[in-house]
Amino acid sequence: MTVTTQQQVTPNFEKLFWTWQGHKIQYTVMGTGRPLVLVHGFGASIGHWRKNIPVLAASGYRVFALDLLGFGGSDKAPLNYTVELWVELLKDFWTAHITEPAVFIGNSIGALLSLTVVAEHPEIAAGGVLINCAGGLSHRSHELNPPLRIVMGAFNSLVRSRITGALVFNRIRQKAQIRRTLYQVYRNREAVTDELVDLLYAPSCDPGAQQVFTSILTAPPGPSPIELLPKVARPLLVIWGADDPWTPITGAKIYEKARENGKNIQIVPIPGAGHCPHDEVPDVVNQQISDWLSSL
Repeated sequence: MTVTTQQQVTPNFEKLFWTWQGHKIQYTVMGTGRPLVLVHGFGASIGHWRKNIPVLAASGYRVFALDLLGFGGSDKAPLNYTVELWVELLKDFWTAHITEPAVFIGNSIGALLSLTVVAEHPEIAAGGVLINCAGGLSHRSHELNPPLRIVMGAFNSLVRSRITGALVFNRIRQKAQIRRTLYQVYRNREAVTDELVDLLYAPSCDPGAQQVFTSILTAPPGPSPIELLPKVARPLLVIWGADDPWTPITGAKIYEKARENGKNIQIVPIPGAGHCPHDEVPDVVNQQISDWLSSL
């Protein structure tokens, strides 16, 4: 069921709701033409695409963006969150609202979800745009050096604890801490605005947000890009903020190797940008996406 309201996600976004498996999912749609589906990263929401949706819609596309279950204006359901859960959500969203091959565009974990859809469900995908793609929903133990492995294990124990879990969550979600975290991953500090901080902070106040946080941080990593790329039969655009400390640009090497093995992959490094170049340097990223889409 889809219900339209007159409330706004941001001044230009119409807020829509769709019920999925008994849970409220918030989404928006703008423009007409070939469909694009925008998938945000960890802790983000539709609003993180506020600098991209109007531009892509004006370029002749029907742009959908949704808040993944557990984030933004969608329900914070008490579930075990996994890559597979969100991929199922995206598949069902496509069936309910789109029904023609779409280009899935994601950032970070959203890029991993987009890659998974393109690899595992090519019947619904015309291609994918991966912006600083995450390697997994969480770190695999072999990816961490032994000291960091111990630290992450202790941190996960704190997050799971009924006693310390709320303390950790409330510390991390403070606006000052959110700003400090953004300063780590945005090369341009001027892009870290009060609007952006509020956009990330507000959903953390919703009932159930702490449980979602705990579930995701302690979830299995899911499929890795290395496992998914051999299955990809659709074009990919890989955009990478070259100064990303969370998912370093060295991660693009696996896409270069896949391209050498015959995959249709275009790789675009963005100098001077961090983990979220679509928000940090939107004019550059919007142009790269538009040019690539026009070549499909």
